Amino acid sequence: MIRAIRRLGLVFGLLAMALGINLTFQQFILAPRINAQPGNQRTVLAEYERERGPILVGTKPVARSVPTPKQTFKFLRTYPDGVLYAPVTGFYSSLYGSTGLERTENEILSGNDSRLFVDRIQQLIAGRVPEGGAVQTTILASAQKAAATGLGTQVGSVTAIDPKTGAILALVQSPSFDPNGLATHDTAAQQDYYEALEANSDKPLLNRPLVQTIPPGSTFKLVTSAAALENGYEPDSVLPGPAAYQLPGSTRQLNNWSGAPCGANDRTTLANALAISCNSAFAYLGNELGDDVLRAQSEKFGFGTSFDVPMTAATSRFPQDPDPAQTAMSAIGQFDVAATSLQMAQVTASISNKGMTMYPYLVNQVLAPDLTVLSQTQPRQFQRAMSEANAAKLMGMMVQVVDSGTGSNARIPGVSVGGKTGTAETGAGRPNIAWFVATAPAEDPEVAVAVAVENSGLAEVSGNAVAAPIARSVIEAVLQR
Repeated sequence: MIRAIRRLGLVFGLLAMALGINLTFQQFILAPRINAQPGNQRTVLAEYERERGPILVGTKPVARSVPTPKQTFKFLRTYPDGVLYAPVTGFYSSLYGSTGLERTENEILSGNDSRLFVDRIQQLIAGRVPEGGAVQTTILASAQKAAATGLGTQVGSVTAIDPKTGAILALVQSPSFDPNGLATHDTAAQQDYYEALEANSDKPLLNRPLVQTIPPGSTFKLVTSAAALENGYEPDSVLPGPAAYQLPGSTRQLNNWSGAPCGANDRTTLANALAISCNSAFAYLGNELGDDVLRAQSEKFGFGTSFDVPMTAATSRFPQDPDPAQTAMSAIGQFDVAATSLQMAQVTASISNKGMTMYPYLVNQVLAPDLTVLSQTQPRQFQRAMSEANAAKLMGMMVQVVDSGTGSNARIPGVSVGGKTGTAETGAGRPNIAWFVATAPAEDPEVAVAVAVENSGLAEVSGNAVAAPIARSVIEAVLQR
C-alpha cells in the first residue's frame, strides 16, 4: 500500500515538474515569439493603446499616429505623402504586420525600447498615456521628390547616397504603394488593397532599391576599371577595341553597341573605352584580369555583403567560377552579375569618396517622445575599395563619360559631373534595363546616385536617354539644398 502511494506521489511529482517546465517554456521561450507574430490581436491592441512615434524626414512626419475616439483602436497610423516615402517607412497594419522602418524600428516607435523606461515612468506619474519615440531618417525631401518625379510611371528605382558618410539621401521606387491603404481600420478595405498589390505583376510591395537584383550592364565597367587601375593599368593604357570580340571557347561574338570599332586601328585607351562604353575592350580586359580579380574588386565595393540600413538589403553578386566567355560577359555587367540600385550607388560613392566604401544607413537619429536625442548614427567605413590615387584617376574618367562620352544628358552647367551609362539585357522578349550612375561635384562630391529603369515603355532604351536625366535632377536637388 505504502509502495503504491509512493508511486502515485512520484507520478504526480513528475506531472507537476512537467507542468512547471511547460509553463516556463511558454512564458519565457514561446511568449516573445508569439507576441511578435503579425496579427496577434493582444499585442496589436496593446500597441494601439499608446500613440506610436513619428518617422521624420527632417522635421516633417512622414508617418504618424492620430487619435480615433470611440473606435476599438485608439490611434490610426497615417502617412502624409505615403506613396512617395513607402520604400522608407514601409507600412504598419493591424492585419499584415509591418515592413520598412515601421518594422525595424518598432521598439522605439511603439515605446517599448528600454531607453524609454524612465520616460514611461514619468509619463505615468504625470497621468499621461505613454508615447513612442521618433525616428529621424537621412532622407533629403527635395532629392526624394526629384527622383520620384523623374521616374514617373516607369518601373524602376533610384538610390542616392552621401559619399562621405553613407547616409541615404533618396530611396525611391516605381510603382510604389500607399501605406494608408494598409493602415486603415477597415479590415475589408485592408484585405482588398493588399490583395490588389499582391496581384500586381510589377510588385509595388517590393522594396526595389534595396532588394531588386538585376544586371547592372555597363555601369559595372566602373568595377572592371577599378580592378584594372589597381592592377597596373593607367587611363591611357591601350586596349584592343574591335567592332566585335570573339568570346573565348565560344562561337559567339560580343558586339559594340555602335557596331563599329572603338578607335583607330581597332585600338583605344582605357579612359576612352569607358567614355564610349566599348564592350570589346572591357571584355578583353575582363579576361586579362580574370574572374578572381574582378570578384575581389566587386566585394570591396560591397558585392557579396548584405547590408542592414536597417532594412536588410539583398546581396549583390558576381558569379562564382565563370569560364572565360562568361568572365568576358561579366566584365560588362552581364551573364550572372546582379546588383541593386543601392549597390551601384555604393560603387559610385566609393569612387567619389577617394576609394573608401562606407556602410549605407537610413536612420540619422533616434529620439525620445520629447525629441531629445537617444542615439545619433555615426558613419562607418566598410573597407577600402581602391587607392586614393586610382580613385582620382577613375573619377577623371567618369567626368569624361559625361563631358564627351555617352553620358551627355547628365551635364549640369557650372558643375563637374562624373557618371556612367548602362543598358542591360534581361533576355528575349523582356525590356532592356536603362542604368545611369553619377556623382557631383567631381572635385568634392556631395551625392552619388544610381538610377535603374527596368521598364520605360519605350521600344529603344539607353541609359543616357532614359536614366541620366533622372540622375541629373537628383544631383541638382542635392546641390541646391
